[in-house]
Amino acid sequence: MIDPPDPSNFLQNLSDYNNIIRTSMPDLSKIMAEYADSNQASGFYKRLTQMISNFDNSLGDASEVGVRLVSFGQTVVFHLRTIGYWNPSLIIFSGHTEEGEPVHLIQHISQISILLMKLPRKDPKEPKRPIGFNIPEEQSNEKGKNKSG
Repeated sequence: MIDPPDPSNFLQNLSDYNNIIRTSMPDLSKIMAEYADSNQASGFYKRLTQMISNFDNSLGDASEVGVRLVSFGQTVVFHLRTIGYWNPSLIIFSGHTEEGEPVHLIQHISQISILLMKLPRKDPKEPKRPIGFNIPEEQSNEKGKNKSG
């Protein structure tokens, strides 16, 4: 409990109280920045890359991360290579189909629904390629921030 202020030295006491409050309160700007990031594509990107990396690490050397999408009226399966984002709300998944066709899925964060699956690697003789989920430095442009890994 804080002692009541001594009225004889009001300004010093006020300054002391300000210091106590300032040092005992959490850094609200940091909390607000973390909250803002968690509701943007960059926050989803961080969580998705962690989950996908964990899944990839659980696979053997003969397998790699595949993605199955079922929301297009047909089932689409592809080998996931990269994931990126465009704040405030777009996530980009890139890879290739079994036939080698390039795939780029651009999806709003409110619609993300992917099934991670184990697929045989296209070329098991090559070293297993990490999907590239390192979080790169922020890149700015006039519309927002864009990342891909």
